[in-house]
Amino acid sequence: MNVTRALRRRGVAIVAVIGAGALALTGCSSGGGGGSTSSSAAAGGSGTFTYLGQTQNTTIAGVLDTLKAGACADAEATAPLSTDAIDGTTWDQQLQLLAGQDALSNMSMAAGTPSLMQEFIASGKVVNLSDELDKLGVADKILPAAESTLKALYNSDALYALPTEYNIEGFWYNKQILADNGIEPPATWSALVDAAAKLDAAGVQPFVADGKDGWPVTRLVGDYIARDLGPDALQKVADGQAKLTDPEYVKAADAVAALGTAGYFGPAAGSVDYNAAMNQFLTGGGAFFYMGSWALANFNDTEANKIGVDNIGFLPFPAVEGGSGSVDQVPANAGIPVMFTTADFGDAQAAWLKCIVENYGDVALADFGQVTGFEVSSTPSDESALTKLVQDQIASASGSVLWFEAAFTSEGTTVSQTNGGGLATGALSGEDFMKLVQAANDKG
Repeated sequence: MNVTRALRRRGVAIVAVIGAGALALTGCSSGGGGGSTSSSAAAGGSGTFTYLGQTQNTTIAGVLDTLKAGACADAEATAPLSTDAIDGTTWDQQLQLLAGQDALSNMSMAAGTPSLMQEFIASGKVVNLSDELDKLGVADKILPAAESTLKALYNSDALYALPTEYNIEGFWYNKQILADNGIEPPATWSALVDAAAKLDAAGVQPFVADGKDGWPVTRLVGDYIARDLGPDALQKVADGQAKLTDPEYVKAADAVAALGTAGYFGPAAGSVDYNAAMNQFLTGGGAFFYMGSWALANFNDTEANKIGVDNIGFLPFPAVEGGSGSVDQVPANAGIPVMFTTADFGDAQAAWLKCIVENYGDVALADFGQVTGFEVSSTPSDESALTKLVQDQIASASGSVLWFEAAFTSEGTTVSQTNGGGLATGALSGEDFMKLVQAANDKG
């Protein structure tokens, strides 16, 4: 399969999942405690292996179909694969209904809202994968950075979902623009601001951003906090140990708002959507572009990318001088994790789990161009140097940090992303932004 075309087909769906606000939550039916494997596992589970996904994502089902005909043929013979899909716009509500009826599929895309997954974990609805993968002898097939991200996402010491995608985030930059202006890739926030000032003075737009959707701008606030206050700073807010309106947190929003006030995101940044921002960067309309590695689909597209894939570099979010965080802690998300239900988990389902963990990464990369959180044993011959760079960054990461809204309430997420564009235009101060988001989170 042509990797570029495969990635182009699914790029918008990925962004819809990553940038979407959380859905409203209702109570989840209670099962056994602590998320341990239920008694049905001892009984051996059923003779089928079912998967439920969203109609907007065809990649996971496609990989499973390839696996059942190849590496997972033995698991298929024992428990034939059956896949189904429903619309993703009501995903969390549908999962709640299925969970309440003990009717979740053996494997399904995880809840879109981290707090709902935490409810599933607490009520024993999903399999403790750390325990199962240890039993199966394949725990080492999950990349450490991906495992760290998922554990942090669900605030758990154990793994409860698999990383069918793994995306790192940071600043992509136009090498030629930086070279033409005598700028080295900045390693610190101060150096980044200095570079922006130099570019602006030369008539070059320093930053390209999707201000309309807001989340690419609020990502900068969250990353600054992680670099300055440490990787657990936003979890402290979620736990009530700190507030976004505390001066040390406002400092981060002020730093981003200062870029907007200076005009470094360009005119009318709040009206620029995702596709327009991507096109602007790929046609040479700006120097730095903060985005996740799902953008490799666009970067590797020779028709859309007018500046050339070899002209794009990657810069981890820079260090904040005197900060407690480290550039080795990579801003990341697991894209579309998948969970396994405890209600019908036995030997047949465990065989599928083992085979998926051992082989999913290779098939997803070779057939769909998808970088995952699984270890891979081979590299496609047409893989770009930029894709390899992303894989190397993931493999070498000492840990990860989550995005700004990861532990926020549904309303907090909506308010944050709705007002993120105001930081990019300079219409909203960092202090006012943090007041709005904290107030929304306080409503619960």
